[in-house]
Amino acid sequence: MGAIKAGTLYVVATPIGNLADLTPRAREVLAAVDAICAEDTRHTRQLLSAFGLDKPLVALHEHNEGEMAARLVERLRAGDTLALVSDAGTPLVSDPGYRLVREVRAAGFSASPIPGACAAIAALSVAGIPSDRFCFEGFLPAKASGRRERLSGLAKETRTLVFYESAHRIEESLADFVAIFGATREAVIARELTKLFETVLGDTLGALLERVRADDNQRKGEFVLIVRGCADDADASLIEGQRLYARLVEYLKPSQAAKLAAELSGAPRKALYGGE
Repeated sequence: MGAIKAGTLYVVATPIGNLADLTPRAREVLAAVDAICAEDTRHTRQLLSAFGLDKPLVALHEHNEGEMAARLVERLRAGDTLALVSDAGTPLVSDPGYRLVREVRAAGFSASPIPGACAAIAALSVAGIPSDRFCFEGFLPAKASGRRERLSGLAKETRTLVFYESAHRIEESLADFVAIFGATREAVIARELTKLFETVLGDTLGALLERVRADDNQRKGEFVLIVRGCADDADASLIEGQRLYARLVEYLKPSQAAKLAAELSGAPRKALYGGE
């Protein structure tokens, strides 16, 4: 790759599971820089050890990034070269780092990407769901109320939606998707990508929820959830009607809830409630 440049921050993608996915260029950069900024230094030390590398590590995470950015810029000013890595995949993609990159660039130094693995892109590439336009949403809020509020704002989004989710929330998150997006929306769960127990499951949200509930193994590991966008205005109206009906029926009779939800959303009343 040639000599690295003094006063440069290299943003280095690392494997999301399979160590063979570390690129030769990434390995050369990590071997050559003066220090490596890492989200979890213990995790990164293990990665470096696997490749026979031993480099000074600097902890850089969401709690200290603002404070550390100025110090790291000073190191660049002194002629050091630095690398930035996250625990797995491409830094800044639902991980810390953008404040550092911003400070580096504002100070007149270069931030150079060393591309490689990214769980969101890897999942999208095998989902079989339209990928010409997509929206990356990262992790949803941990609290149910915040998660449902975020999903409600995305229910009419026509682009494919990409989410990360953890093992201990995948089931309840899928239940919220079903409640707000509808059980028939197409989706794909990509679990443990590039690892030994990798699975990619495609079906409707409702069917995926049942699959996850029925199989303990499908509630383990790291998840990327790909959800097809809202198809058209009619679909959007139905989704909004279903969301409103689910909330209103907690307080009104089903027939009354369906009538009001239909009036507010434009969805057919019979599609919300089949009773008379």
